[in-house]
Amino acid sequence: MTPPWARIPQPEAAPAETRSYDLVKEFVIALVAVLVLTLAGAAVFGAPDDKPVTLAAWAKADPNDFTATALSELDGSSDTAGYGAPYNTAAPGQKIGPVGLQKAAGVRHPVDTAKDFVLAPLANAPQTPDVAAALAQYQSATPDQQAAWDKAYSDALTAANDDPALVLPDTGGPVPVLLKQLLAQASSGSLDGALLSQGGFYQSDYTKPLLFLADGGYLSGRADAKHLSGDQWGMMNETGNYPGQAWLWLYTFWYQISPFNHSDNADALIWGLMAVLTLGFILIPFIPGVRSIPRYVPVYRLIWRDHYRRQLER
Repeated sequence: MTPPWARIPQPEAAPAETRSYDLVKEFVIALVAVLVLTLAGAAVFGAPDDKPVTLAAWAKADPNDFTATALSELDGSSDTAGYGAPYNTAAPGQKIGPVGLQKAAGVRHPVDTAKDFVLAPLANAPQTPDVAAALAQYQSATPDQQAAWDKAYSDALTAANDDPALVLPDTGGPVPVLLKQLLAQASSGSLDGALLSQGGFYQSDYTKPLLFLADGGYLSGRADAKHLSGDQWGMMNETGNYPGQAWLWLYTFWYQISPFNHSDNADALIWGLMAVLTLGFILIPFIPGVRSIPRYVPVYRLIWRDHYRRQLER
């Protein structure tokens, strides 16, 4: 039996408007357009992909600076040697008020610049008899004698405008022999591997090579030449093919203004400031007045204006 509703004539549905659509074609066009824009943007705005700065490159490009820096590591006058925690106890470190944050953290990554950067790489590599004798002489000497040799060579090197070739060979006892051999190892690339080797399967701790590089003038000179110094506003330094850390802009901003840009405790102070700002951001829903800003500044009504207009028309 036919139901009553089936006997009622039903109006025919109007044919829907259709048009051909090639999804693959649209995808290919979009892909090519994005690729062209990406390549054009990279060509115009992309940063140069320079090779990593290594000890070998430094030793070849500026051997005098390398030698002077190696001497500062040997005599303990480098920035790393006097940095304090987490590398050594040579300085109290940065603090916030009376709280010494750097000292409280302790020495977590011990670095003895004379041993780690100079003496150990020399001792762990095969050496000629004269270098082995110089190394044994230096290591068996008293700290006072070592300091005397270091100072004698340092004074002579300063008088020679940091040119080891102008320093008399017998100045500083075994020091010139050691530094000359260290320069040779660095130029060959073996020093990079010696400082990077930590005894594990994966060698990914670049702390010691970076500290050695940072103590010299070569790395900072390269940064200045590429306009990557820390005193440039808004600069995001990238590593290799990875983009710069855009999320660090606020952190680096504080280093450009007073009192942080001339404070010895800038790192600790900015860390504390960012901690307070981050905590404040997290607690926005609980801060009276601040949490009510959207109610007093109805930006949401501008964003959802179509919705509110339809509500009024009803």
